[in-house]
Amino acid sequence: MPADAKFLLRVLRTLNEAQARWFVAREALALGRGGLKAMHGLTGMARPTILRGMRELQAGPALGASGRVRQPGGGRKRLEVADPKLVRAIEKIMDETTAGDPMSLLRWTSKSTERIAEELTRRGHPISADTVGRRLRELEYSLQANLKTKEGSASPGRDEQFRYINAQVKRFLKRGEPILSIDTKKKERVGAFKNAGRTWRPTGQPYHVNIYDYPSLSVGPAIPYGAYDVQRNEGFVNVGMSHDTAEFAVESLRRWWHFFGRRRYPRAKALLLCADGGGSNGSRNRAWKYHLQQLADHLDVAITVCHYPPGTSKWNKIEHRMFSFISLNWRGQPLISYETVVNLISATRTRAGLRVKALLDPRTYEAGIKISDEAMAAIRLARHALHPDWNYTINARSYQK
Repeated sequence: MPADAKFLLRVLRTLNEAQARWFVAREALALGRGGLKAMHGLTGMARPTILRGMRELQAGPALGASGRVRQPGGGRKRLEVADPKLVRAIEKIMDETTAGDPMSLLRWTSKSTERIAEELTRRGHPISADTVGRRLRELEYSLQANLKTKEGSASPGRDEQFRYINAQVKRFLKRGEPILSIDTKKKERVGAFKNAGRTWRPTGQPYHVNIYDYPSLSVGPAIPYGAYDVQRNEGFVNVGMSHDTAEFAVESLRRWWHFFGRRRYPRAKALLLCADGGGSNGSRNRAWKYHLQQLADHLDVAITVCHYPPGTSKWNKIEHRMFSFISLNWRGQPLISYETVVNLISATRTRAGLRVKALLDPRTYEAGIKISDEAMAAIRLARHALHPDWNYTINARSYQK
């Protein structure tokens, strides 16, 4: 494949019919064996058309002797012209099931083009699978095969759980209640250590960092726990200094409410949390539920939690809507102090309007604290009918329906 497929497609759209045929044919010839198939898959141009372009290029000076090129506006119109709502319909479908590498701006979809074409046709936008593929590439998506991994096949009920989470999000959006995508970002070592990436500096004046990454050279750990407000495209990060525990996770939510939530949602009676299935906010973590009960009592709200199935944490919106941009913002910058960590996170901005606030949490959180059966029994835990281990609501003890 050409090194820059996006650039090739942009150039292709500026050419007339004959020029486009020759351009694609030249690229196919340059690729050698398999070039015809590759360019057909990338551009959607018919193979006979590419072959014709190859023959014309090899013919030499007689290239395009007929001089015939379609008049402007000739040929079949793009689907977007006949159906102006098509692109928005594609984006809406992809937004429902989008996953991705949190360190990359490239978005990956778990649906096949055939499935997407079927769904679009069902919604009143007739389209072929090949056309869907071309449109997705123009929208900067890349299709990833749905493969099993060494950990085993997909969790039973995974797709059903995704649909349930999507339905819960829509329900809370309709009511104007807060929705938070939550997770702990990768723990960082604070000190003069190399940070991946490059940043603009005066020539010959790079940051000087330690040759070795020994823990003894570290100031301490930085544990960023994030809460991303799905409705407002607004993020909050609580930077811990000790351990990533359930108590720390819930304290991060409490601080989000203190600094943002109570002003953004003064009439809120419920809160939806979309979380991974493991870690400090794991579905089996007793301390997580115990401390959430304390938070629900304190805020006098019902807290609903929907966990993503095992192995699907990259579907969590906070990963590709907030954490990825934090990593981009501090790339190449040594995290030499806690102040540096907090300031770099707080300086994160995007063209889409993302704003992030970070605070340092100096408290010490003890790991390994056990929650008794009596304490668990006192929790007002209402499990949902679908996947009750993944979906549940913790009602405030003063909360009345």
